[in-house]
Amino acid sequence: MYLGEVVVDGVELHRLARRLTDLARAATTAGPWTGLTAGQLAVLEDLLHHPGSVGQDIAARTGFVQSHVSASVTRLRDRGLVTTSPDPDDRRRTTVTLTGPARRAILARAARPVIEVLAGQLPEPDQASRALELLEELNALLIPERD
Repeated sequence: MYLGEVVVDGVELHRLARRLTDLARAATTAGPWTGLTAGQLAVLEDLLHHPGSVGQDIAARTGFVQSHVSASVTRLRDRGLVTTSPDPDDRRRTTVTLTGPARRAILARAARPVIEVLAGQLPEPDQASRALELLEELNALLIPERD
């Protein structure tokens, strides 16, 4: 597919994915999120939708190896963003839950309008509006409905 002079192939798709990741980080990593890795942010997002999860389940949903999830959970716990406790059904396993302040902060950051980030990255206001329209269309086409 041609967009102007740019051919959207696999290489361009990877470049776009990196740029979108950068924009998402700009929209969501202020405040307590400064310094968190993309993996740690993914664990936090997973816990928002699946509170009280065990590491094995987080790993399965995020695609990370168990050791990466364990290390991320330890760092997040040290920052006061999650709590851990023994699984009541299997004391050998540990459940992970967002802290109240972390949950509220995640919901607040998720509510930040993306248009603000786009406007800060693009030279013209109409470009930011058009980019938002395109992102909303791509989201509707490519992301299945959440349950």
